[in-house]
Amino acid sequence: MSIKMKNKLVSGLALTLTLGSFNAFATNGYFTHGYGMTHKGMAGAGVALSEELMSGANNPATFLANGTQLSVGLELFSPDRKYSASDVDTFYPDAFYLQAKTQKSDNTLFAIPEFAIGHQLNDKVSIGLLVYGNGGMNTDYSADSEPEGTFYAGTTGVDLKQMFISPTISYKLNEQIRLGVSPIYAVQQFKATGLGNFAPFSQSPQALTNNGTDTSTGLGIQLGISQDINSSLSLGASYRSSVSMQEFDSYKGLFAEQGGFDLPSSLQIGAAYKITPNNQLVFDWQKINYSEVNSIANPIDNLMSAPLGADAGAGFGWDDMTIYKLGYQWQRTAKQKIRFGISYTEQPIPSSNVLLNILAPGVQEWHFTTGFSHSISNTVQLNAMAFYSPAKKVSGANYLAPNQQVSIEMEQSGLGVSVVWGI
Repeated sequence: MSIKMKNKLVSGLALTLTLGSFNAFATNGYFTHGYGMTHKGMAGAGVALSEELMSGANNPATFLANGTQLSVGLELFSPDRKYSASDVDTFYPDAFYLQAKTQKSDNTLFAIPEFAIGHQLNDKVSIGLLVYGNGGMNTDYSADSEPEGTFYAGTTGVDLKQMFISPTISYKLNEQIRLGVSPIYAVQQFKATGLGNFAPFSQSPQALTNNGTDTSTGLGIQLGISQDINSSLSLGASYRSSVSMQEFDSYKGLFAEQGGFDLPSSLQIGAAYKITPNNQLVFDWQKINYSEVNSIANPIDNLMSAPLGADAGAGFGWDDMTIYKLGYQWQRTAKQKIRFGISYTEQPIPSSNVLLNILAPGVQEWHFTTGFSHSISNTVQLNAMAFYSPAKKVSGANYLAPNQQVSIEMEQSGLGVSVVWGI
């Protein structure tokens, strides 16, 4: 059995064991807005804060277990995605016009699980395992029959799922500083449909579309540090490396670098400050380096100079993203915390690249969140969050028919719960 086949079997088993599908996390580009229900309730902020086991996904230095603990969570995520194409007065013979209409994507509700287990070895060291969705994208624009569909080749869309499996260790260096490290085993799956009419632009038309689901894996690492400045102020920082993934062989005629779809690096730094003993503000700054990945960052202009699938083949044209996250939590009672959050980023898609981003309309900018935690007993804690991301629209010329305007739009909402208990 080939190494890649073994990896596919392991990856498929891992996806099955986590009881769900890690797709449709298109919030900050295709990264989730945060990890863990407590942090999601604060717009993903809290890299300087340890609130639960899943805090280690934001910063491994904040991974702290109380004895031996288990955490299981589930989020219901609802994205509303659509695109519009304008009518035109003049049709040029060599142009590729979309039907003048507005169409919504199907599949508007997704269940996304998370899992963590942790053990406190001693007063300095906690170890554990985190399993969570890193990001993803899903669109499904249905067509009644050929040659209908967005690009006149049947039902059109993509399905990208990404999952991280991260053994994690945190170490208390001294009374003020903790360090953390998480090796990352990344699994991603992808499929595309309805892109057959882009075959003349592809170096491998047989590996462009409608080839089912392909799987790739890769290894990376996340490093973190947290420091208590005093009883009121703490600082934190976490760096996640880029992850070199196996190529999607079934889509080497679509993605640049012969099916390459690596994961970009990201950096997050932040602070947590207690205004009063029961009121705390958290602020994070995050940078996601989409420009590191050709299949994401290459502009659609490259269609004219290199075929799809080549190193310089056209991608989605995404820019890097900088995200600002502000959260607040109130220790309402000894057993309960209430949270609110807001985050902002400039969406990554230039107006000149809207055509291919019909498939991946990651245009969200604002997130508004709330949540709470309640200690049911000394060993059991319930966490919950809800968020809303208002509709954002990006419009620009159809690259293959410049006298036609195309717009892409998405709106999102979601809610989730997790339970942490001692075992």
